Amino acid sequence: MAQGNDPRIAEAHRHDMDQLIQRLDIRGLKRGGVERTGPCPRCGGTDRFSVNTRKQQFLCRACDTDGGKGDQIALVMFVLGMDFGAALEWLCGPRVEISAEERAKRDREEAEHKRQKDAIAAKEREKAIRLARNVWEQGQPAEGTPVRGYLTCRGIAPALFPRLPVCLRYHPDLAYVVDIDGAGRSIHRGPAMLAAIQGPDGRFTGVHRTWIDLDQPKGKARILHPVTGEPCQSKKMLGSKKGGTIRLTGNAVRPVLVMGEGIETTLSALVAGVHADAAFWAGADLGNMAGQRVMGKGLRYEGIPDLGDRDAFVPPAGVDRLIYVMDGDSEPKSTRAKLVAGLRRAMALRPGLRGQIAVCPSGVDLNDVLLGGEQ
Repeated sequence: MAQGNDPRIAEAHRHDMDQLIQRLDIRGLKRGGVERTGPCPRCGGTDRFSVNTRKQQFLCRACDTDGGKGDQIALVMFVLGMDFGAALEWLCGPRVEISAEERAKRDREEAEHKRQKDAIAAKEREKAIRLARNVWEQGQPAEGTPVRGYLTCRGIAPALFPRLPVCLRYHPDLAYVVDIDGAGRSIHRGPAMLAAIQGPDGRFTGVHRTWIDLDQPKGKARILHPVTGEPCQSKKMLGSKKGGTIRLTGNAVRPVLVMGEGIETTLSALVAGVHADAAFWAGADLGNMAGQRVMGKGLRYEGIPDLGDRDAFVPPAGVDRLIYVMDGDSEPKSTRAKLVAGLRRAMALRPGLRGQIAVCPSGVDLNDVLLGGEQ
């Protein structure tokens, strides 16, 4: 029986990831929604290893070219050092020949399992979008609020950006929630900038939140985790970012689209005035801009897009030139490979589109450049 026809593969894909984590004795993972994040069982670290229990996939950012990503079978191979056949047997037992009738039955079961899994994922996505919309609707117009002060701290002063877009709002007292022992716990409340994430069809799909403290450097709140004492990220997303953007210049499609990963980077490009007639949309995060890549030995930095990934950003029809802003304060080879993959995907799906990467100086992002090189 060929490996690809082994019915145990479908059986392995039905294994619950949380149960598999326990069975493999992977320790130290923190729960956050569908994500389990913590030290890699092979190379350590603190948060480089993650498991997505909805997608049934794992990833170690340090080991992703050495077997550190994939499905349930790949996880067993990675943790226990087994080859494919041994990992499959560890999960599902020895291989046995089955009849055509039994195979047809298992195929039907696998199709039903996939249908149920997709339905659960869609339901969770809709719930997350509803929660995001509730937060968004609690916000108020950003002009005349600490949002303006925050952006001014970031060098985006009223003289350069006189009118704040409707995709930004202000929340005066937003809870910052983290997962502690499997339960959500609010560890901070305070003012926040809200930014609407819109899907490819223009509909609201999520909210990006930045907690503000104008007494702190660059205006970002300093929030410490009550268990670890480590600083928490001052920015979080809620809802769905699949293919979405923060449309800082509105919904109008223009021939040139400039996109940075974050709001501040994208607004820094806008106020620089190099492309006065362009649209400026923030990509929410690098993964959304880049999408999945074809990976394997020697391919980590080749920037080859996985064209089967339909969740990543693709510019709308009418965009002739797409410019990605590459921050210089992240690992350059990996970041460039991801952006190249994103541009190649966009050009493959939008024939005639031209792609370009605008690179910031090493060690800084575009907002640092705007601020005069401040770190």
